[in-house]
Amino acid sequence: MTPPRVRLLLTALAMLLAACSISYKFNGASIDYAKIQSISIADFPNNAPLVYPPLSNNLSEGIRDIYQRQTRLQILRKGGHLELEGEITGYTLTPMAIAADSYSAETKLTITVRVRFTNNIAPEESFEKTYTAYQTFDSSRMLTDVQEELCATMITEIAENIYNDTVARW
Repeated sequence: MTPPRVRLLLTALAMLLAACSISYKFNGASIDYAKIQSISIADFPNNAPLVYPPLSNNLSEGIRDIYQRQTRLQILRKGGHLELEGEITGYTLTPMAIAADSYSAETKLTITVRVRFTNNIAPEESFEKTYTAYQTFDSSRMLTDVQEELCATMITEIAENIYNDTVARW
């Protein structure tokens, strides 16, 4: 090939590569930041019949944390392009496996949260949904000994599910 043809071929190849780009999002978020810059996350009050006092604050902060870590959205208390609000509706203990002595060998701790998501930019994406997470623990242990650790695990699970349903759309 002659040098002008090589230059022409290289120029054409460079233009082709520039026109084709692949975009990877490692956080899974599918947010158009040109349209959506903020999310308001209200405090989630604990309206469950059985109340674990730190749960409301821990859940609210856990949800805010995942959006802060995995998006560029500004986190507000109210008035965001996206809005999340809701309440804790259940915090229950359920005996599970019955041992030979007719006592429960395991207990299941369940957290239920009702969430209302409003997308003020694309209202058709708004929804109301209930999220539930549970953990089991050996009934020979006191709830007070395992409660903090179990709740942290369930809060992470619920926050990830809310995140996936609102901005990741898995």
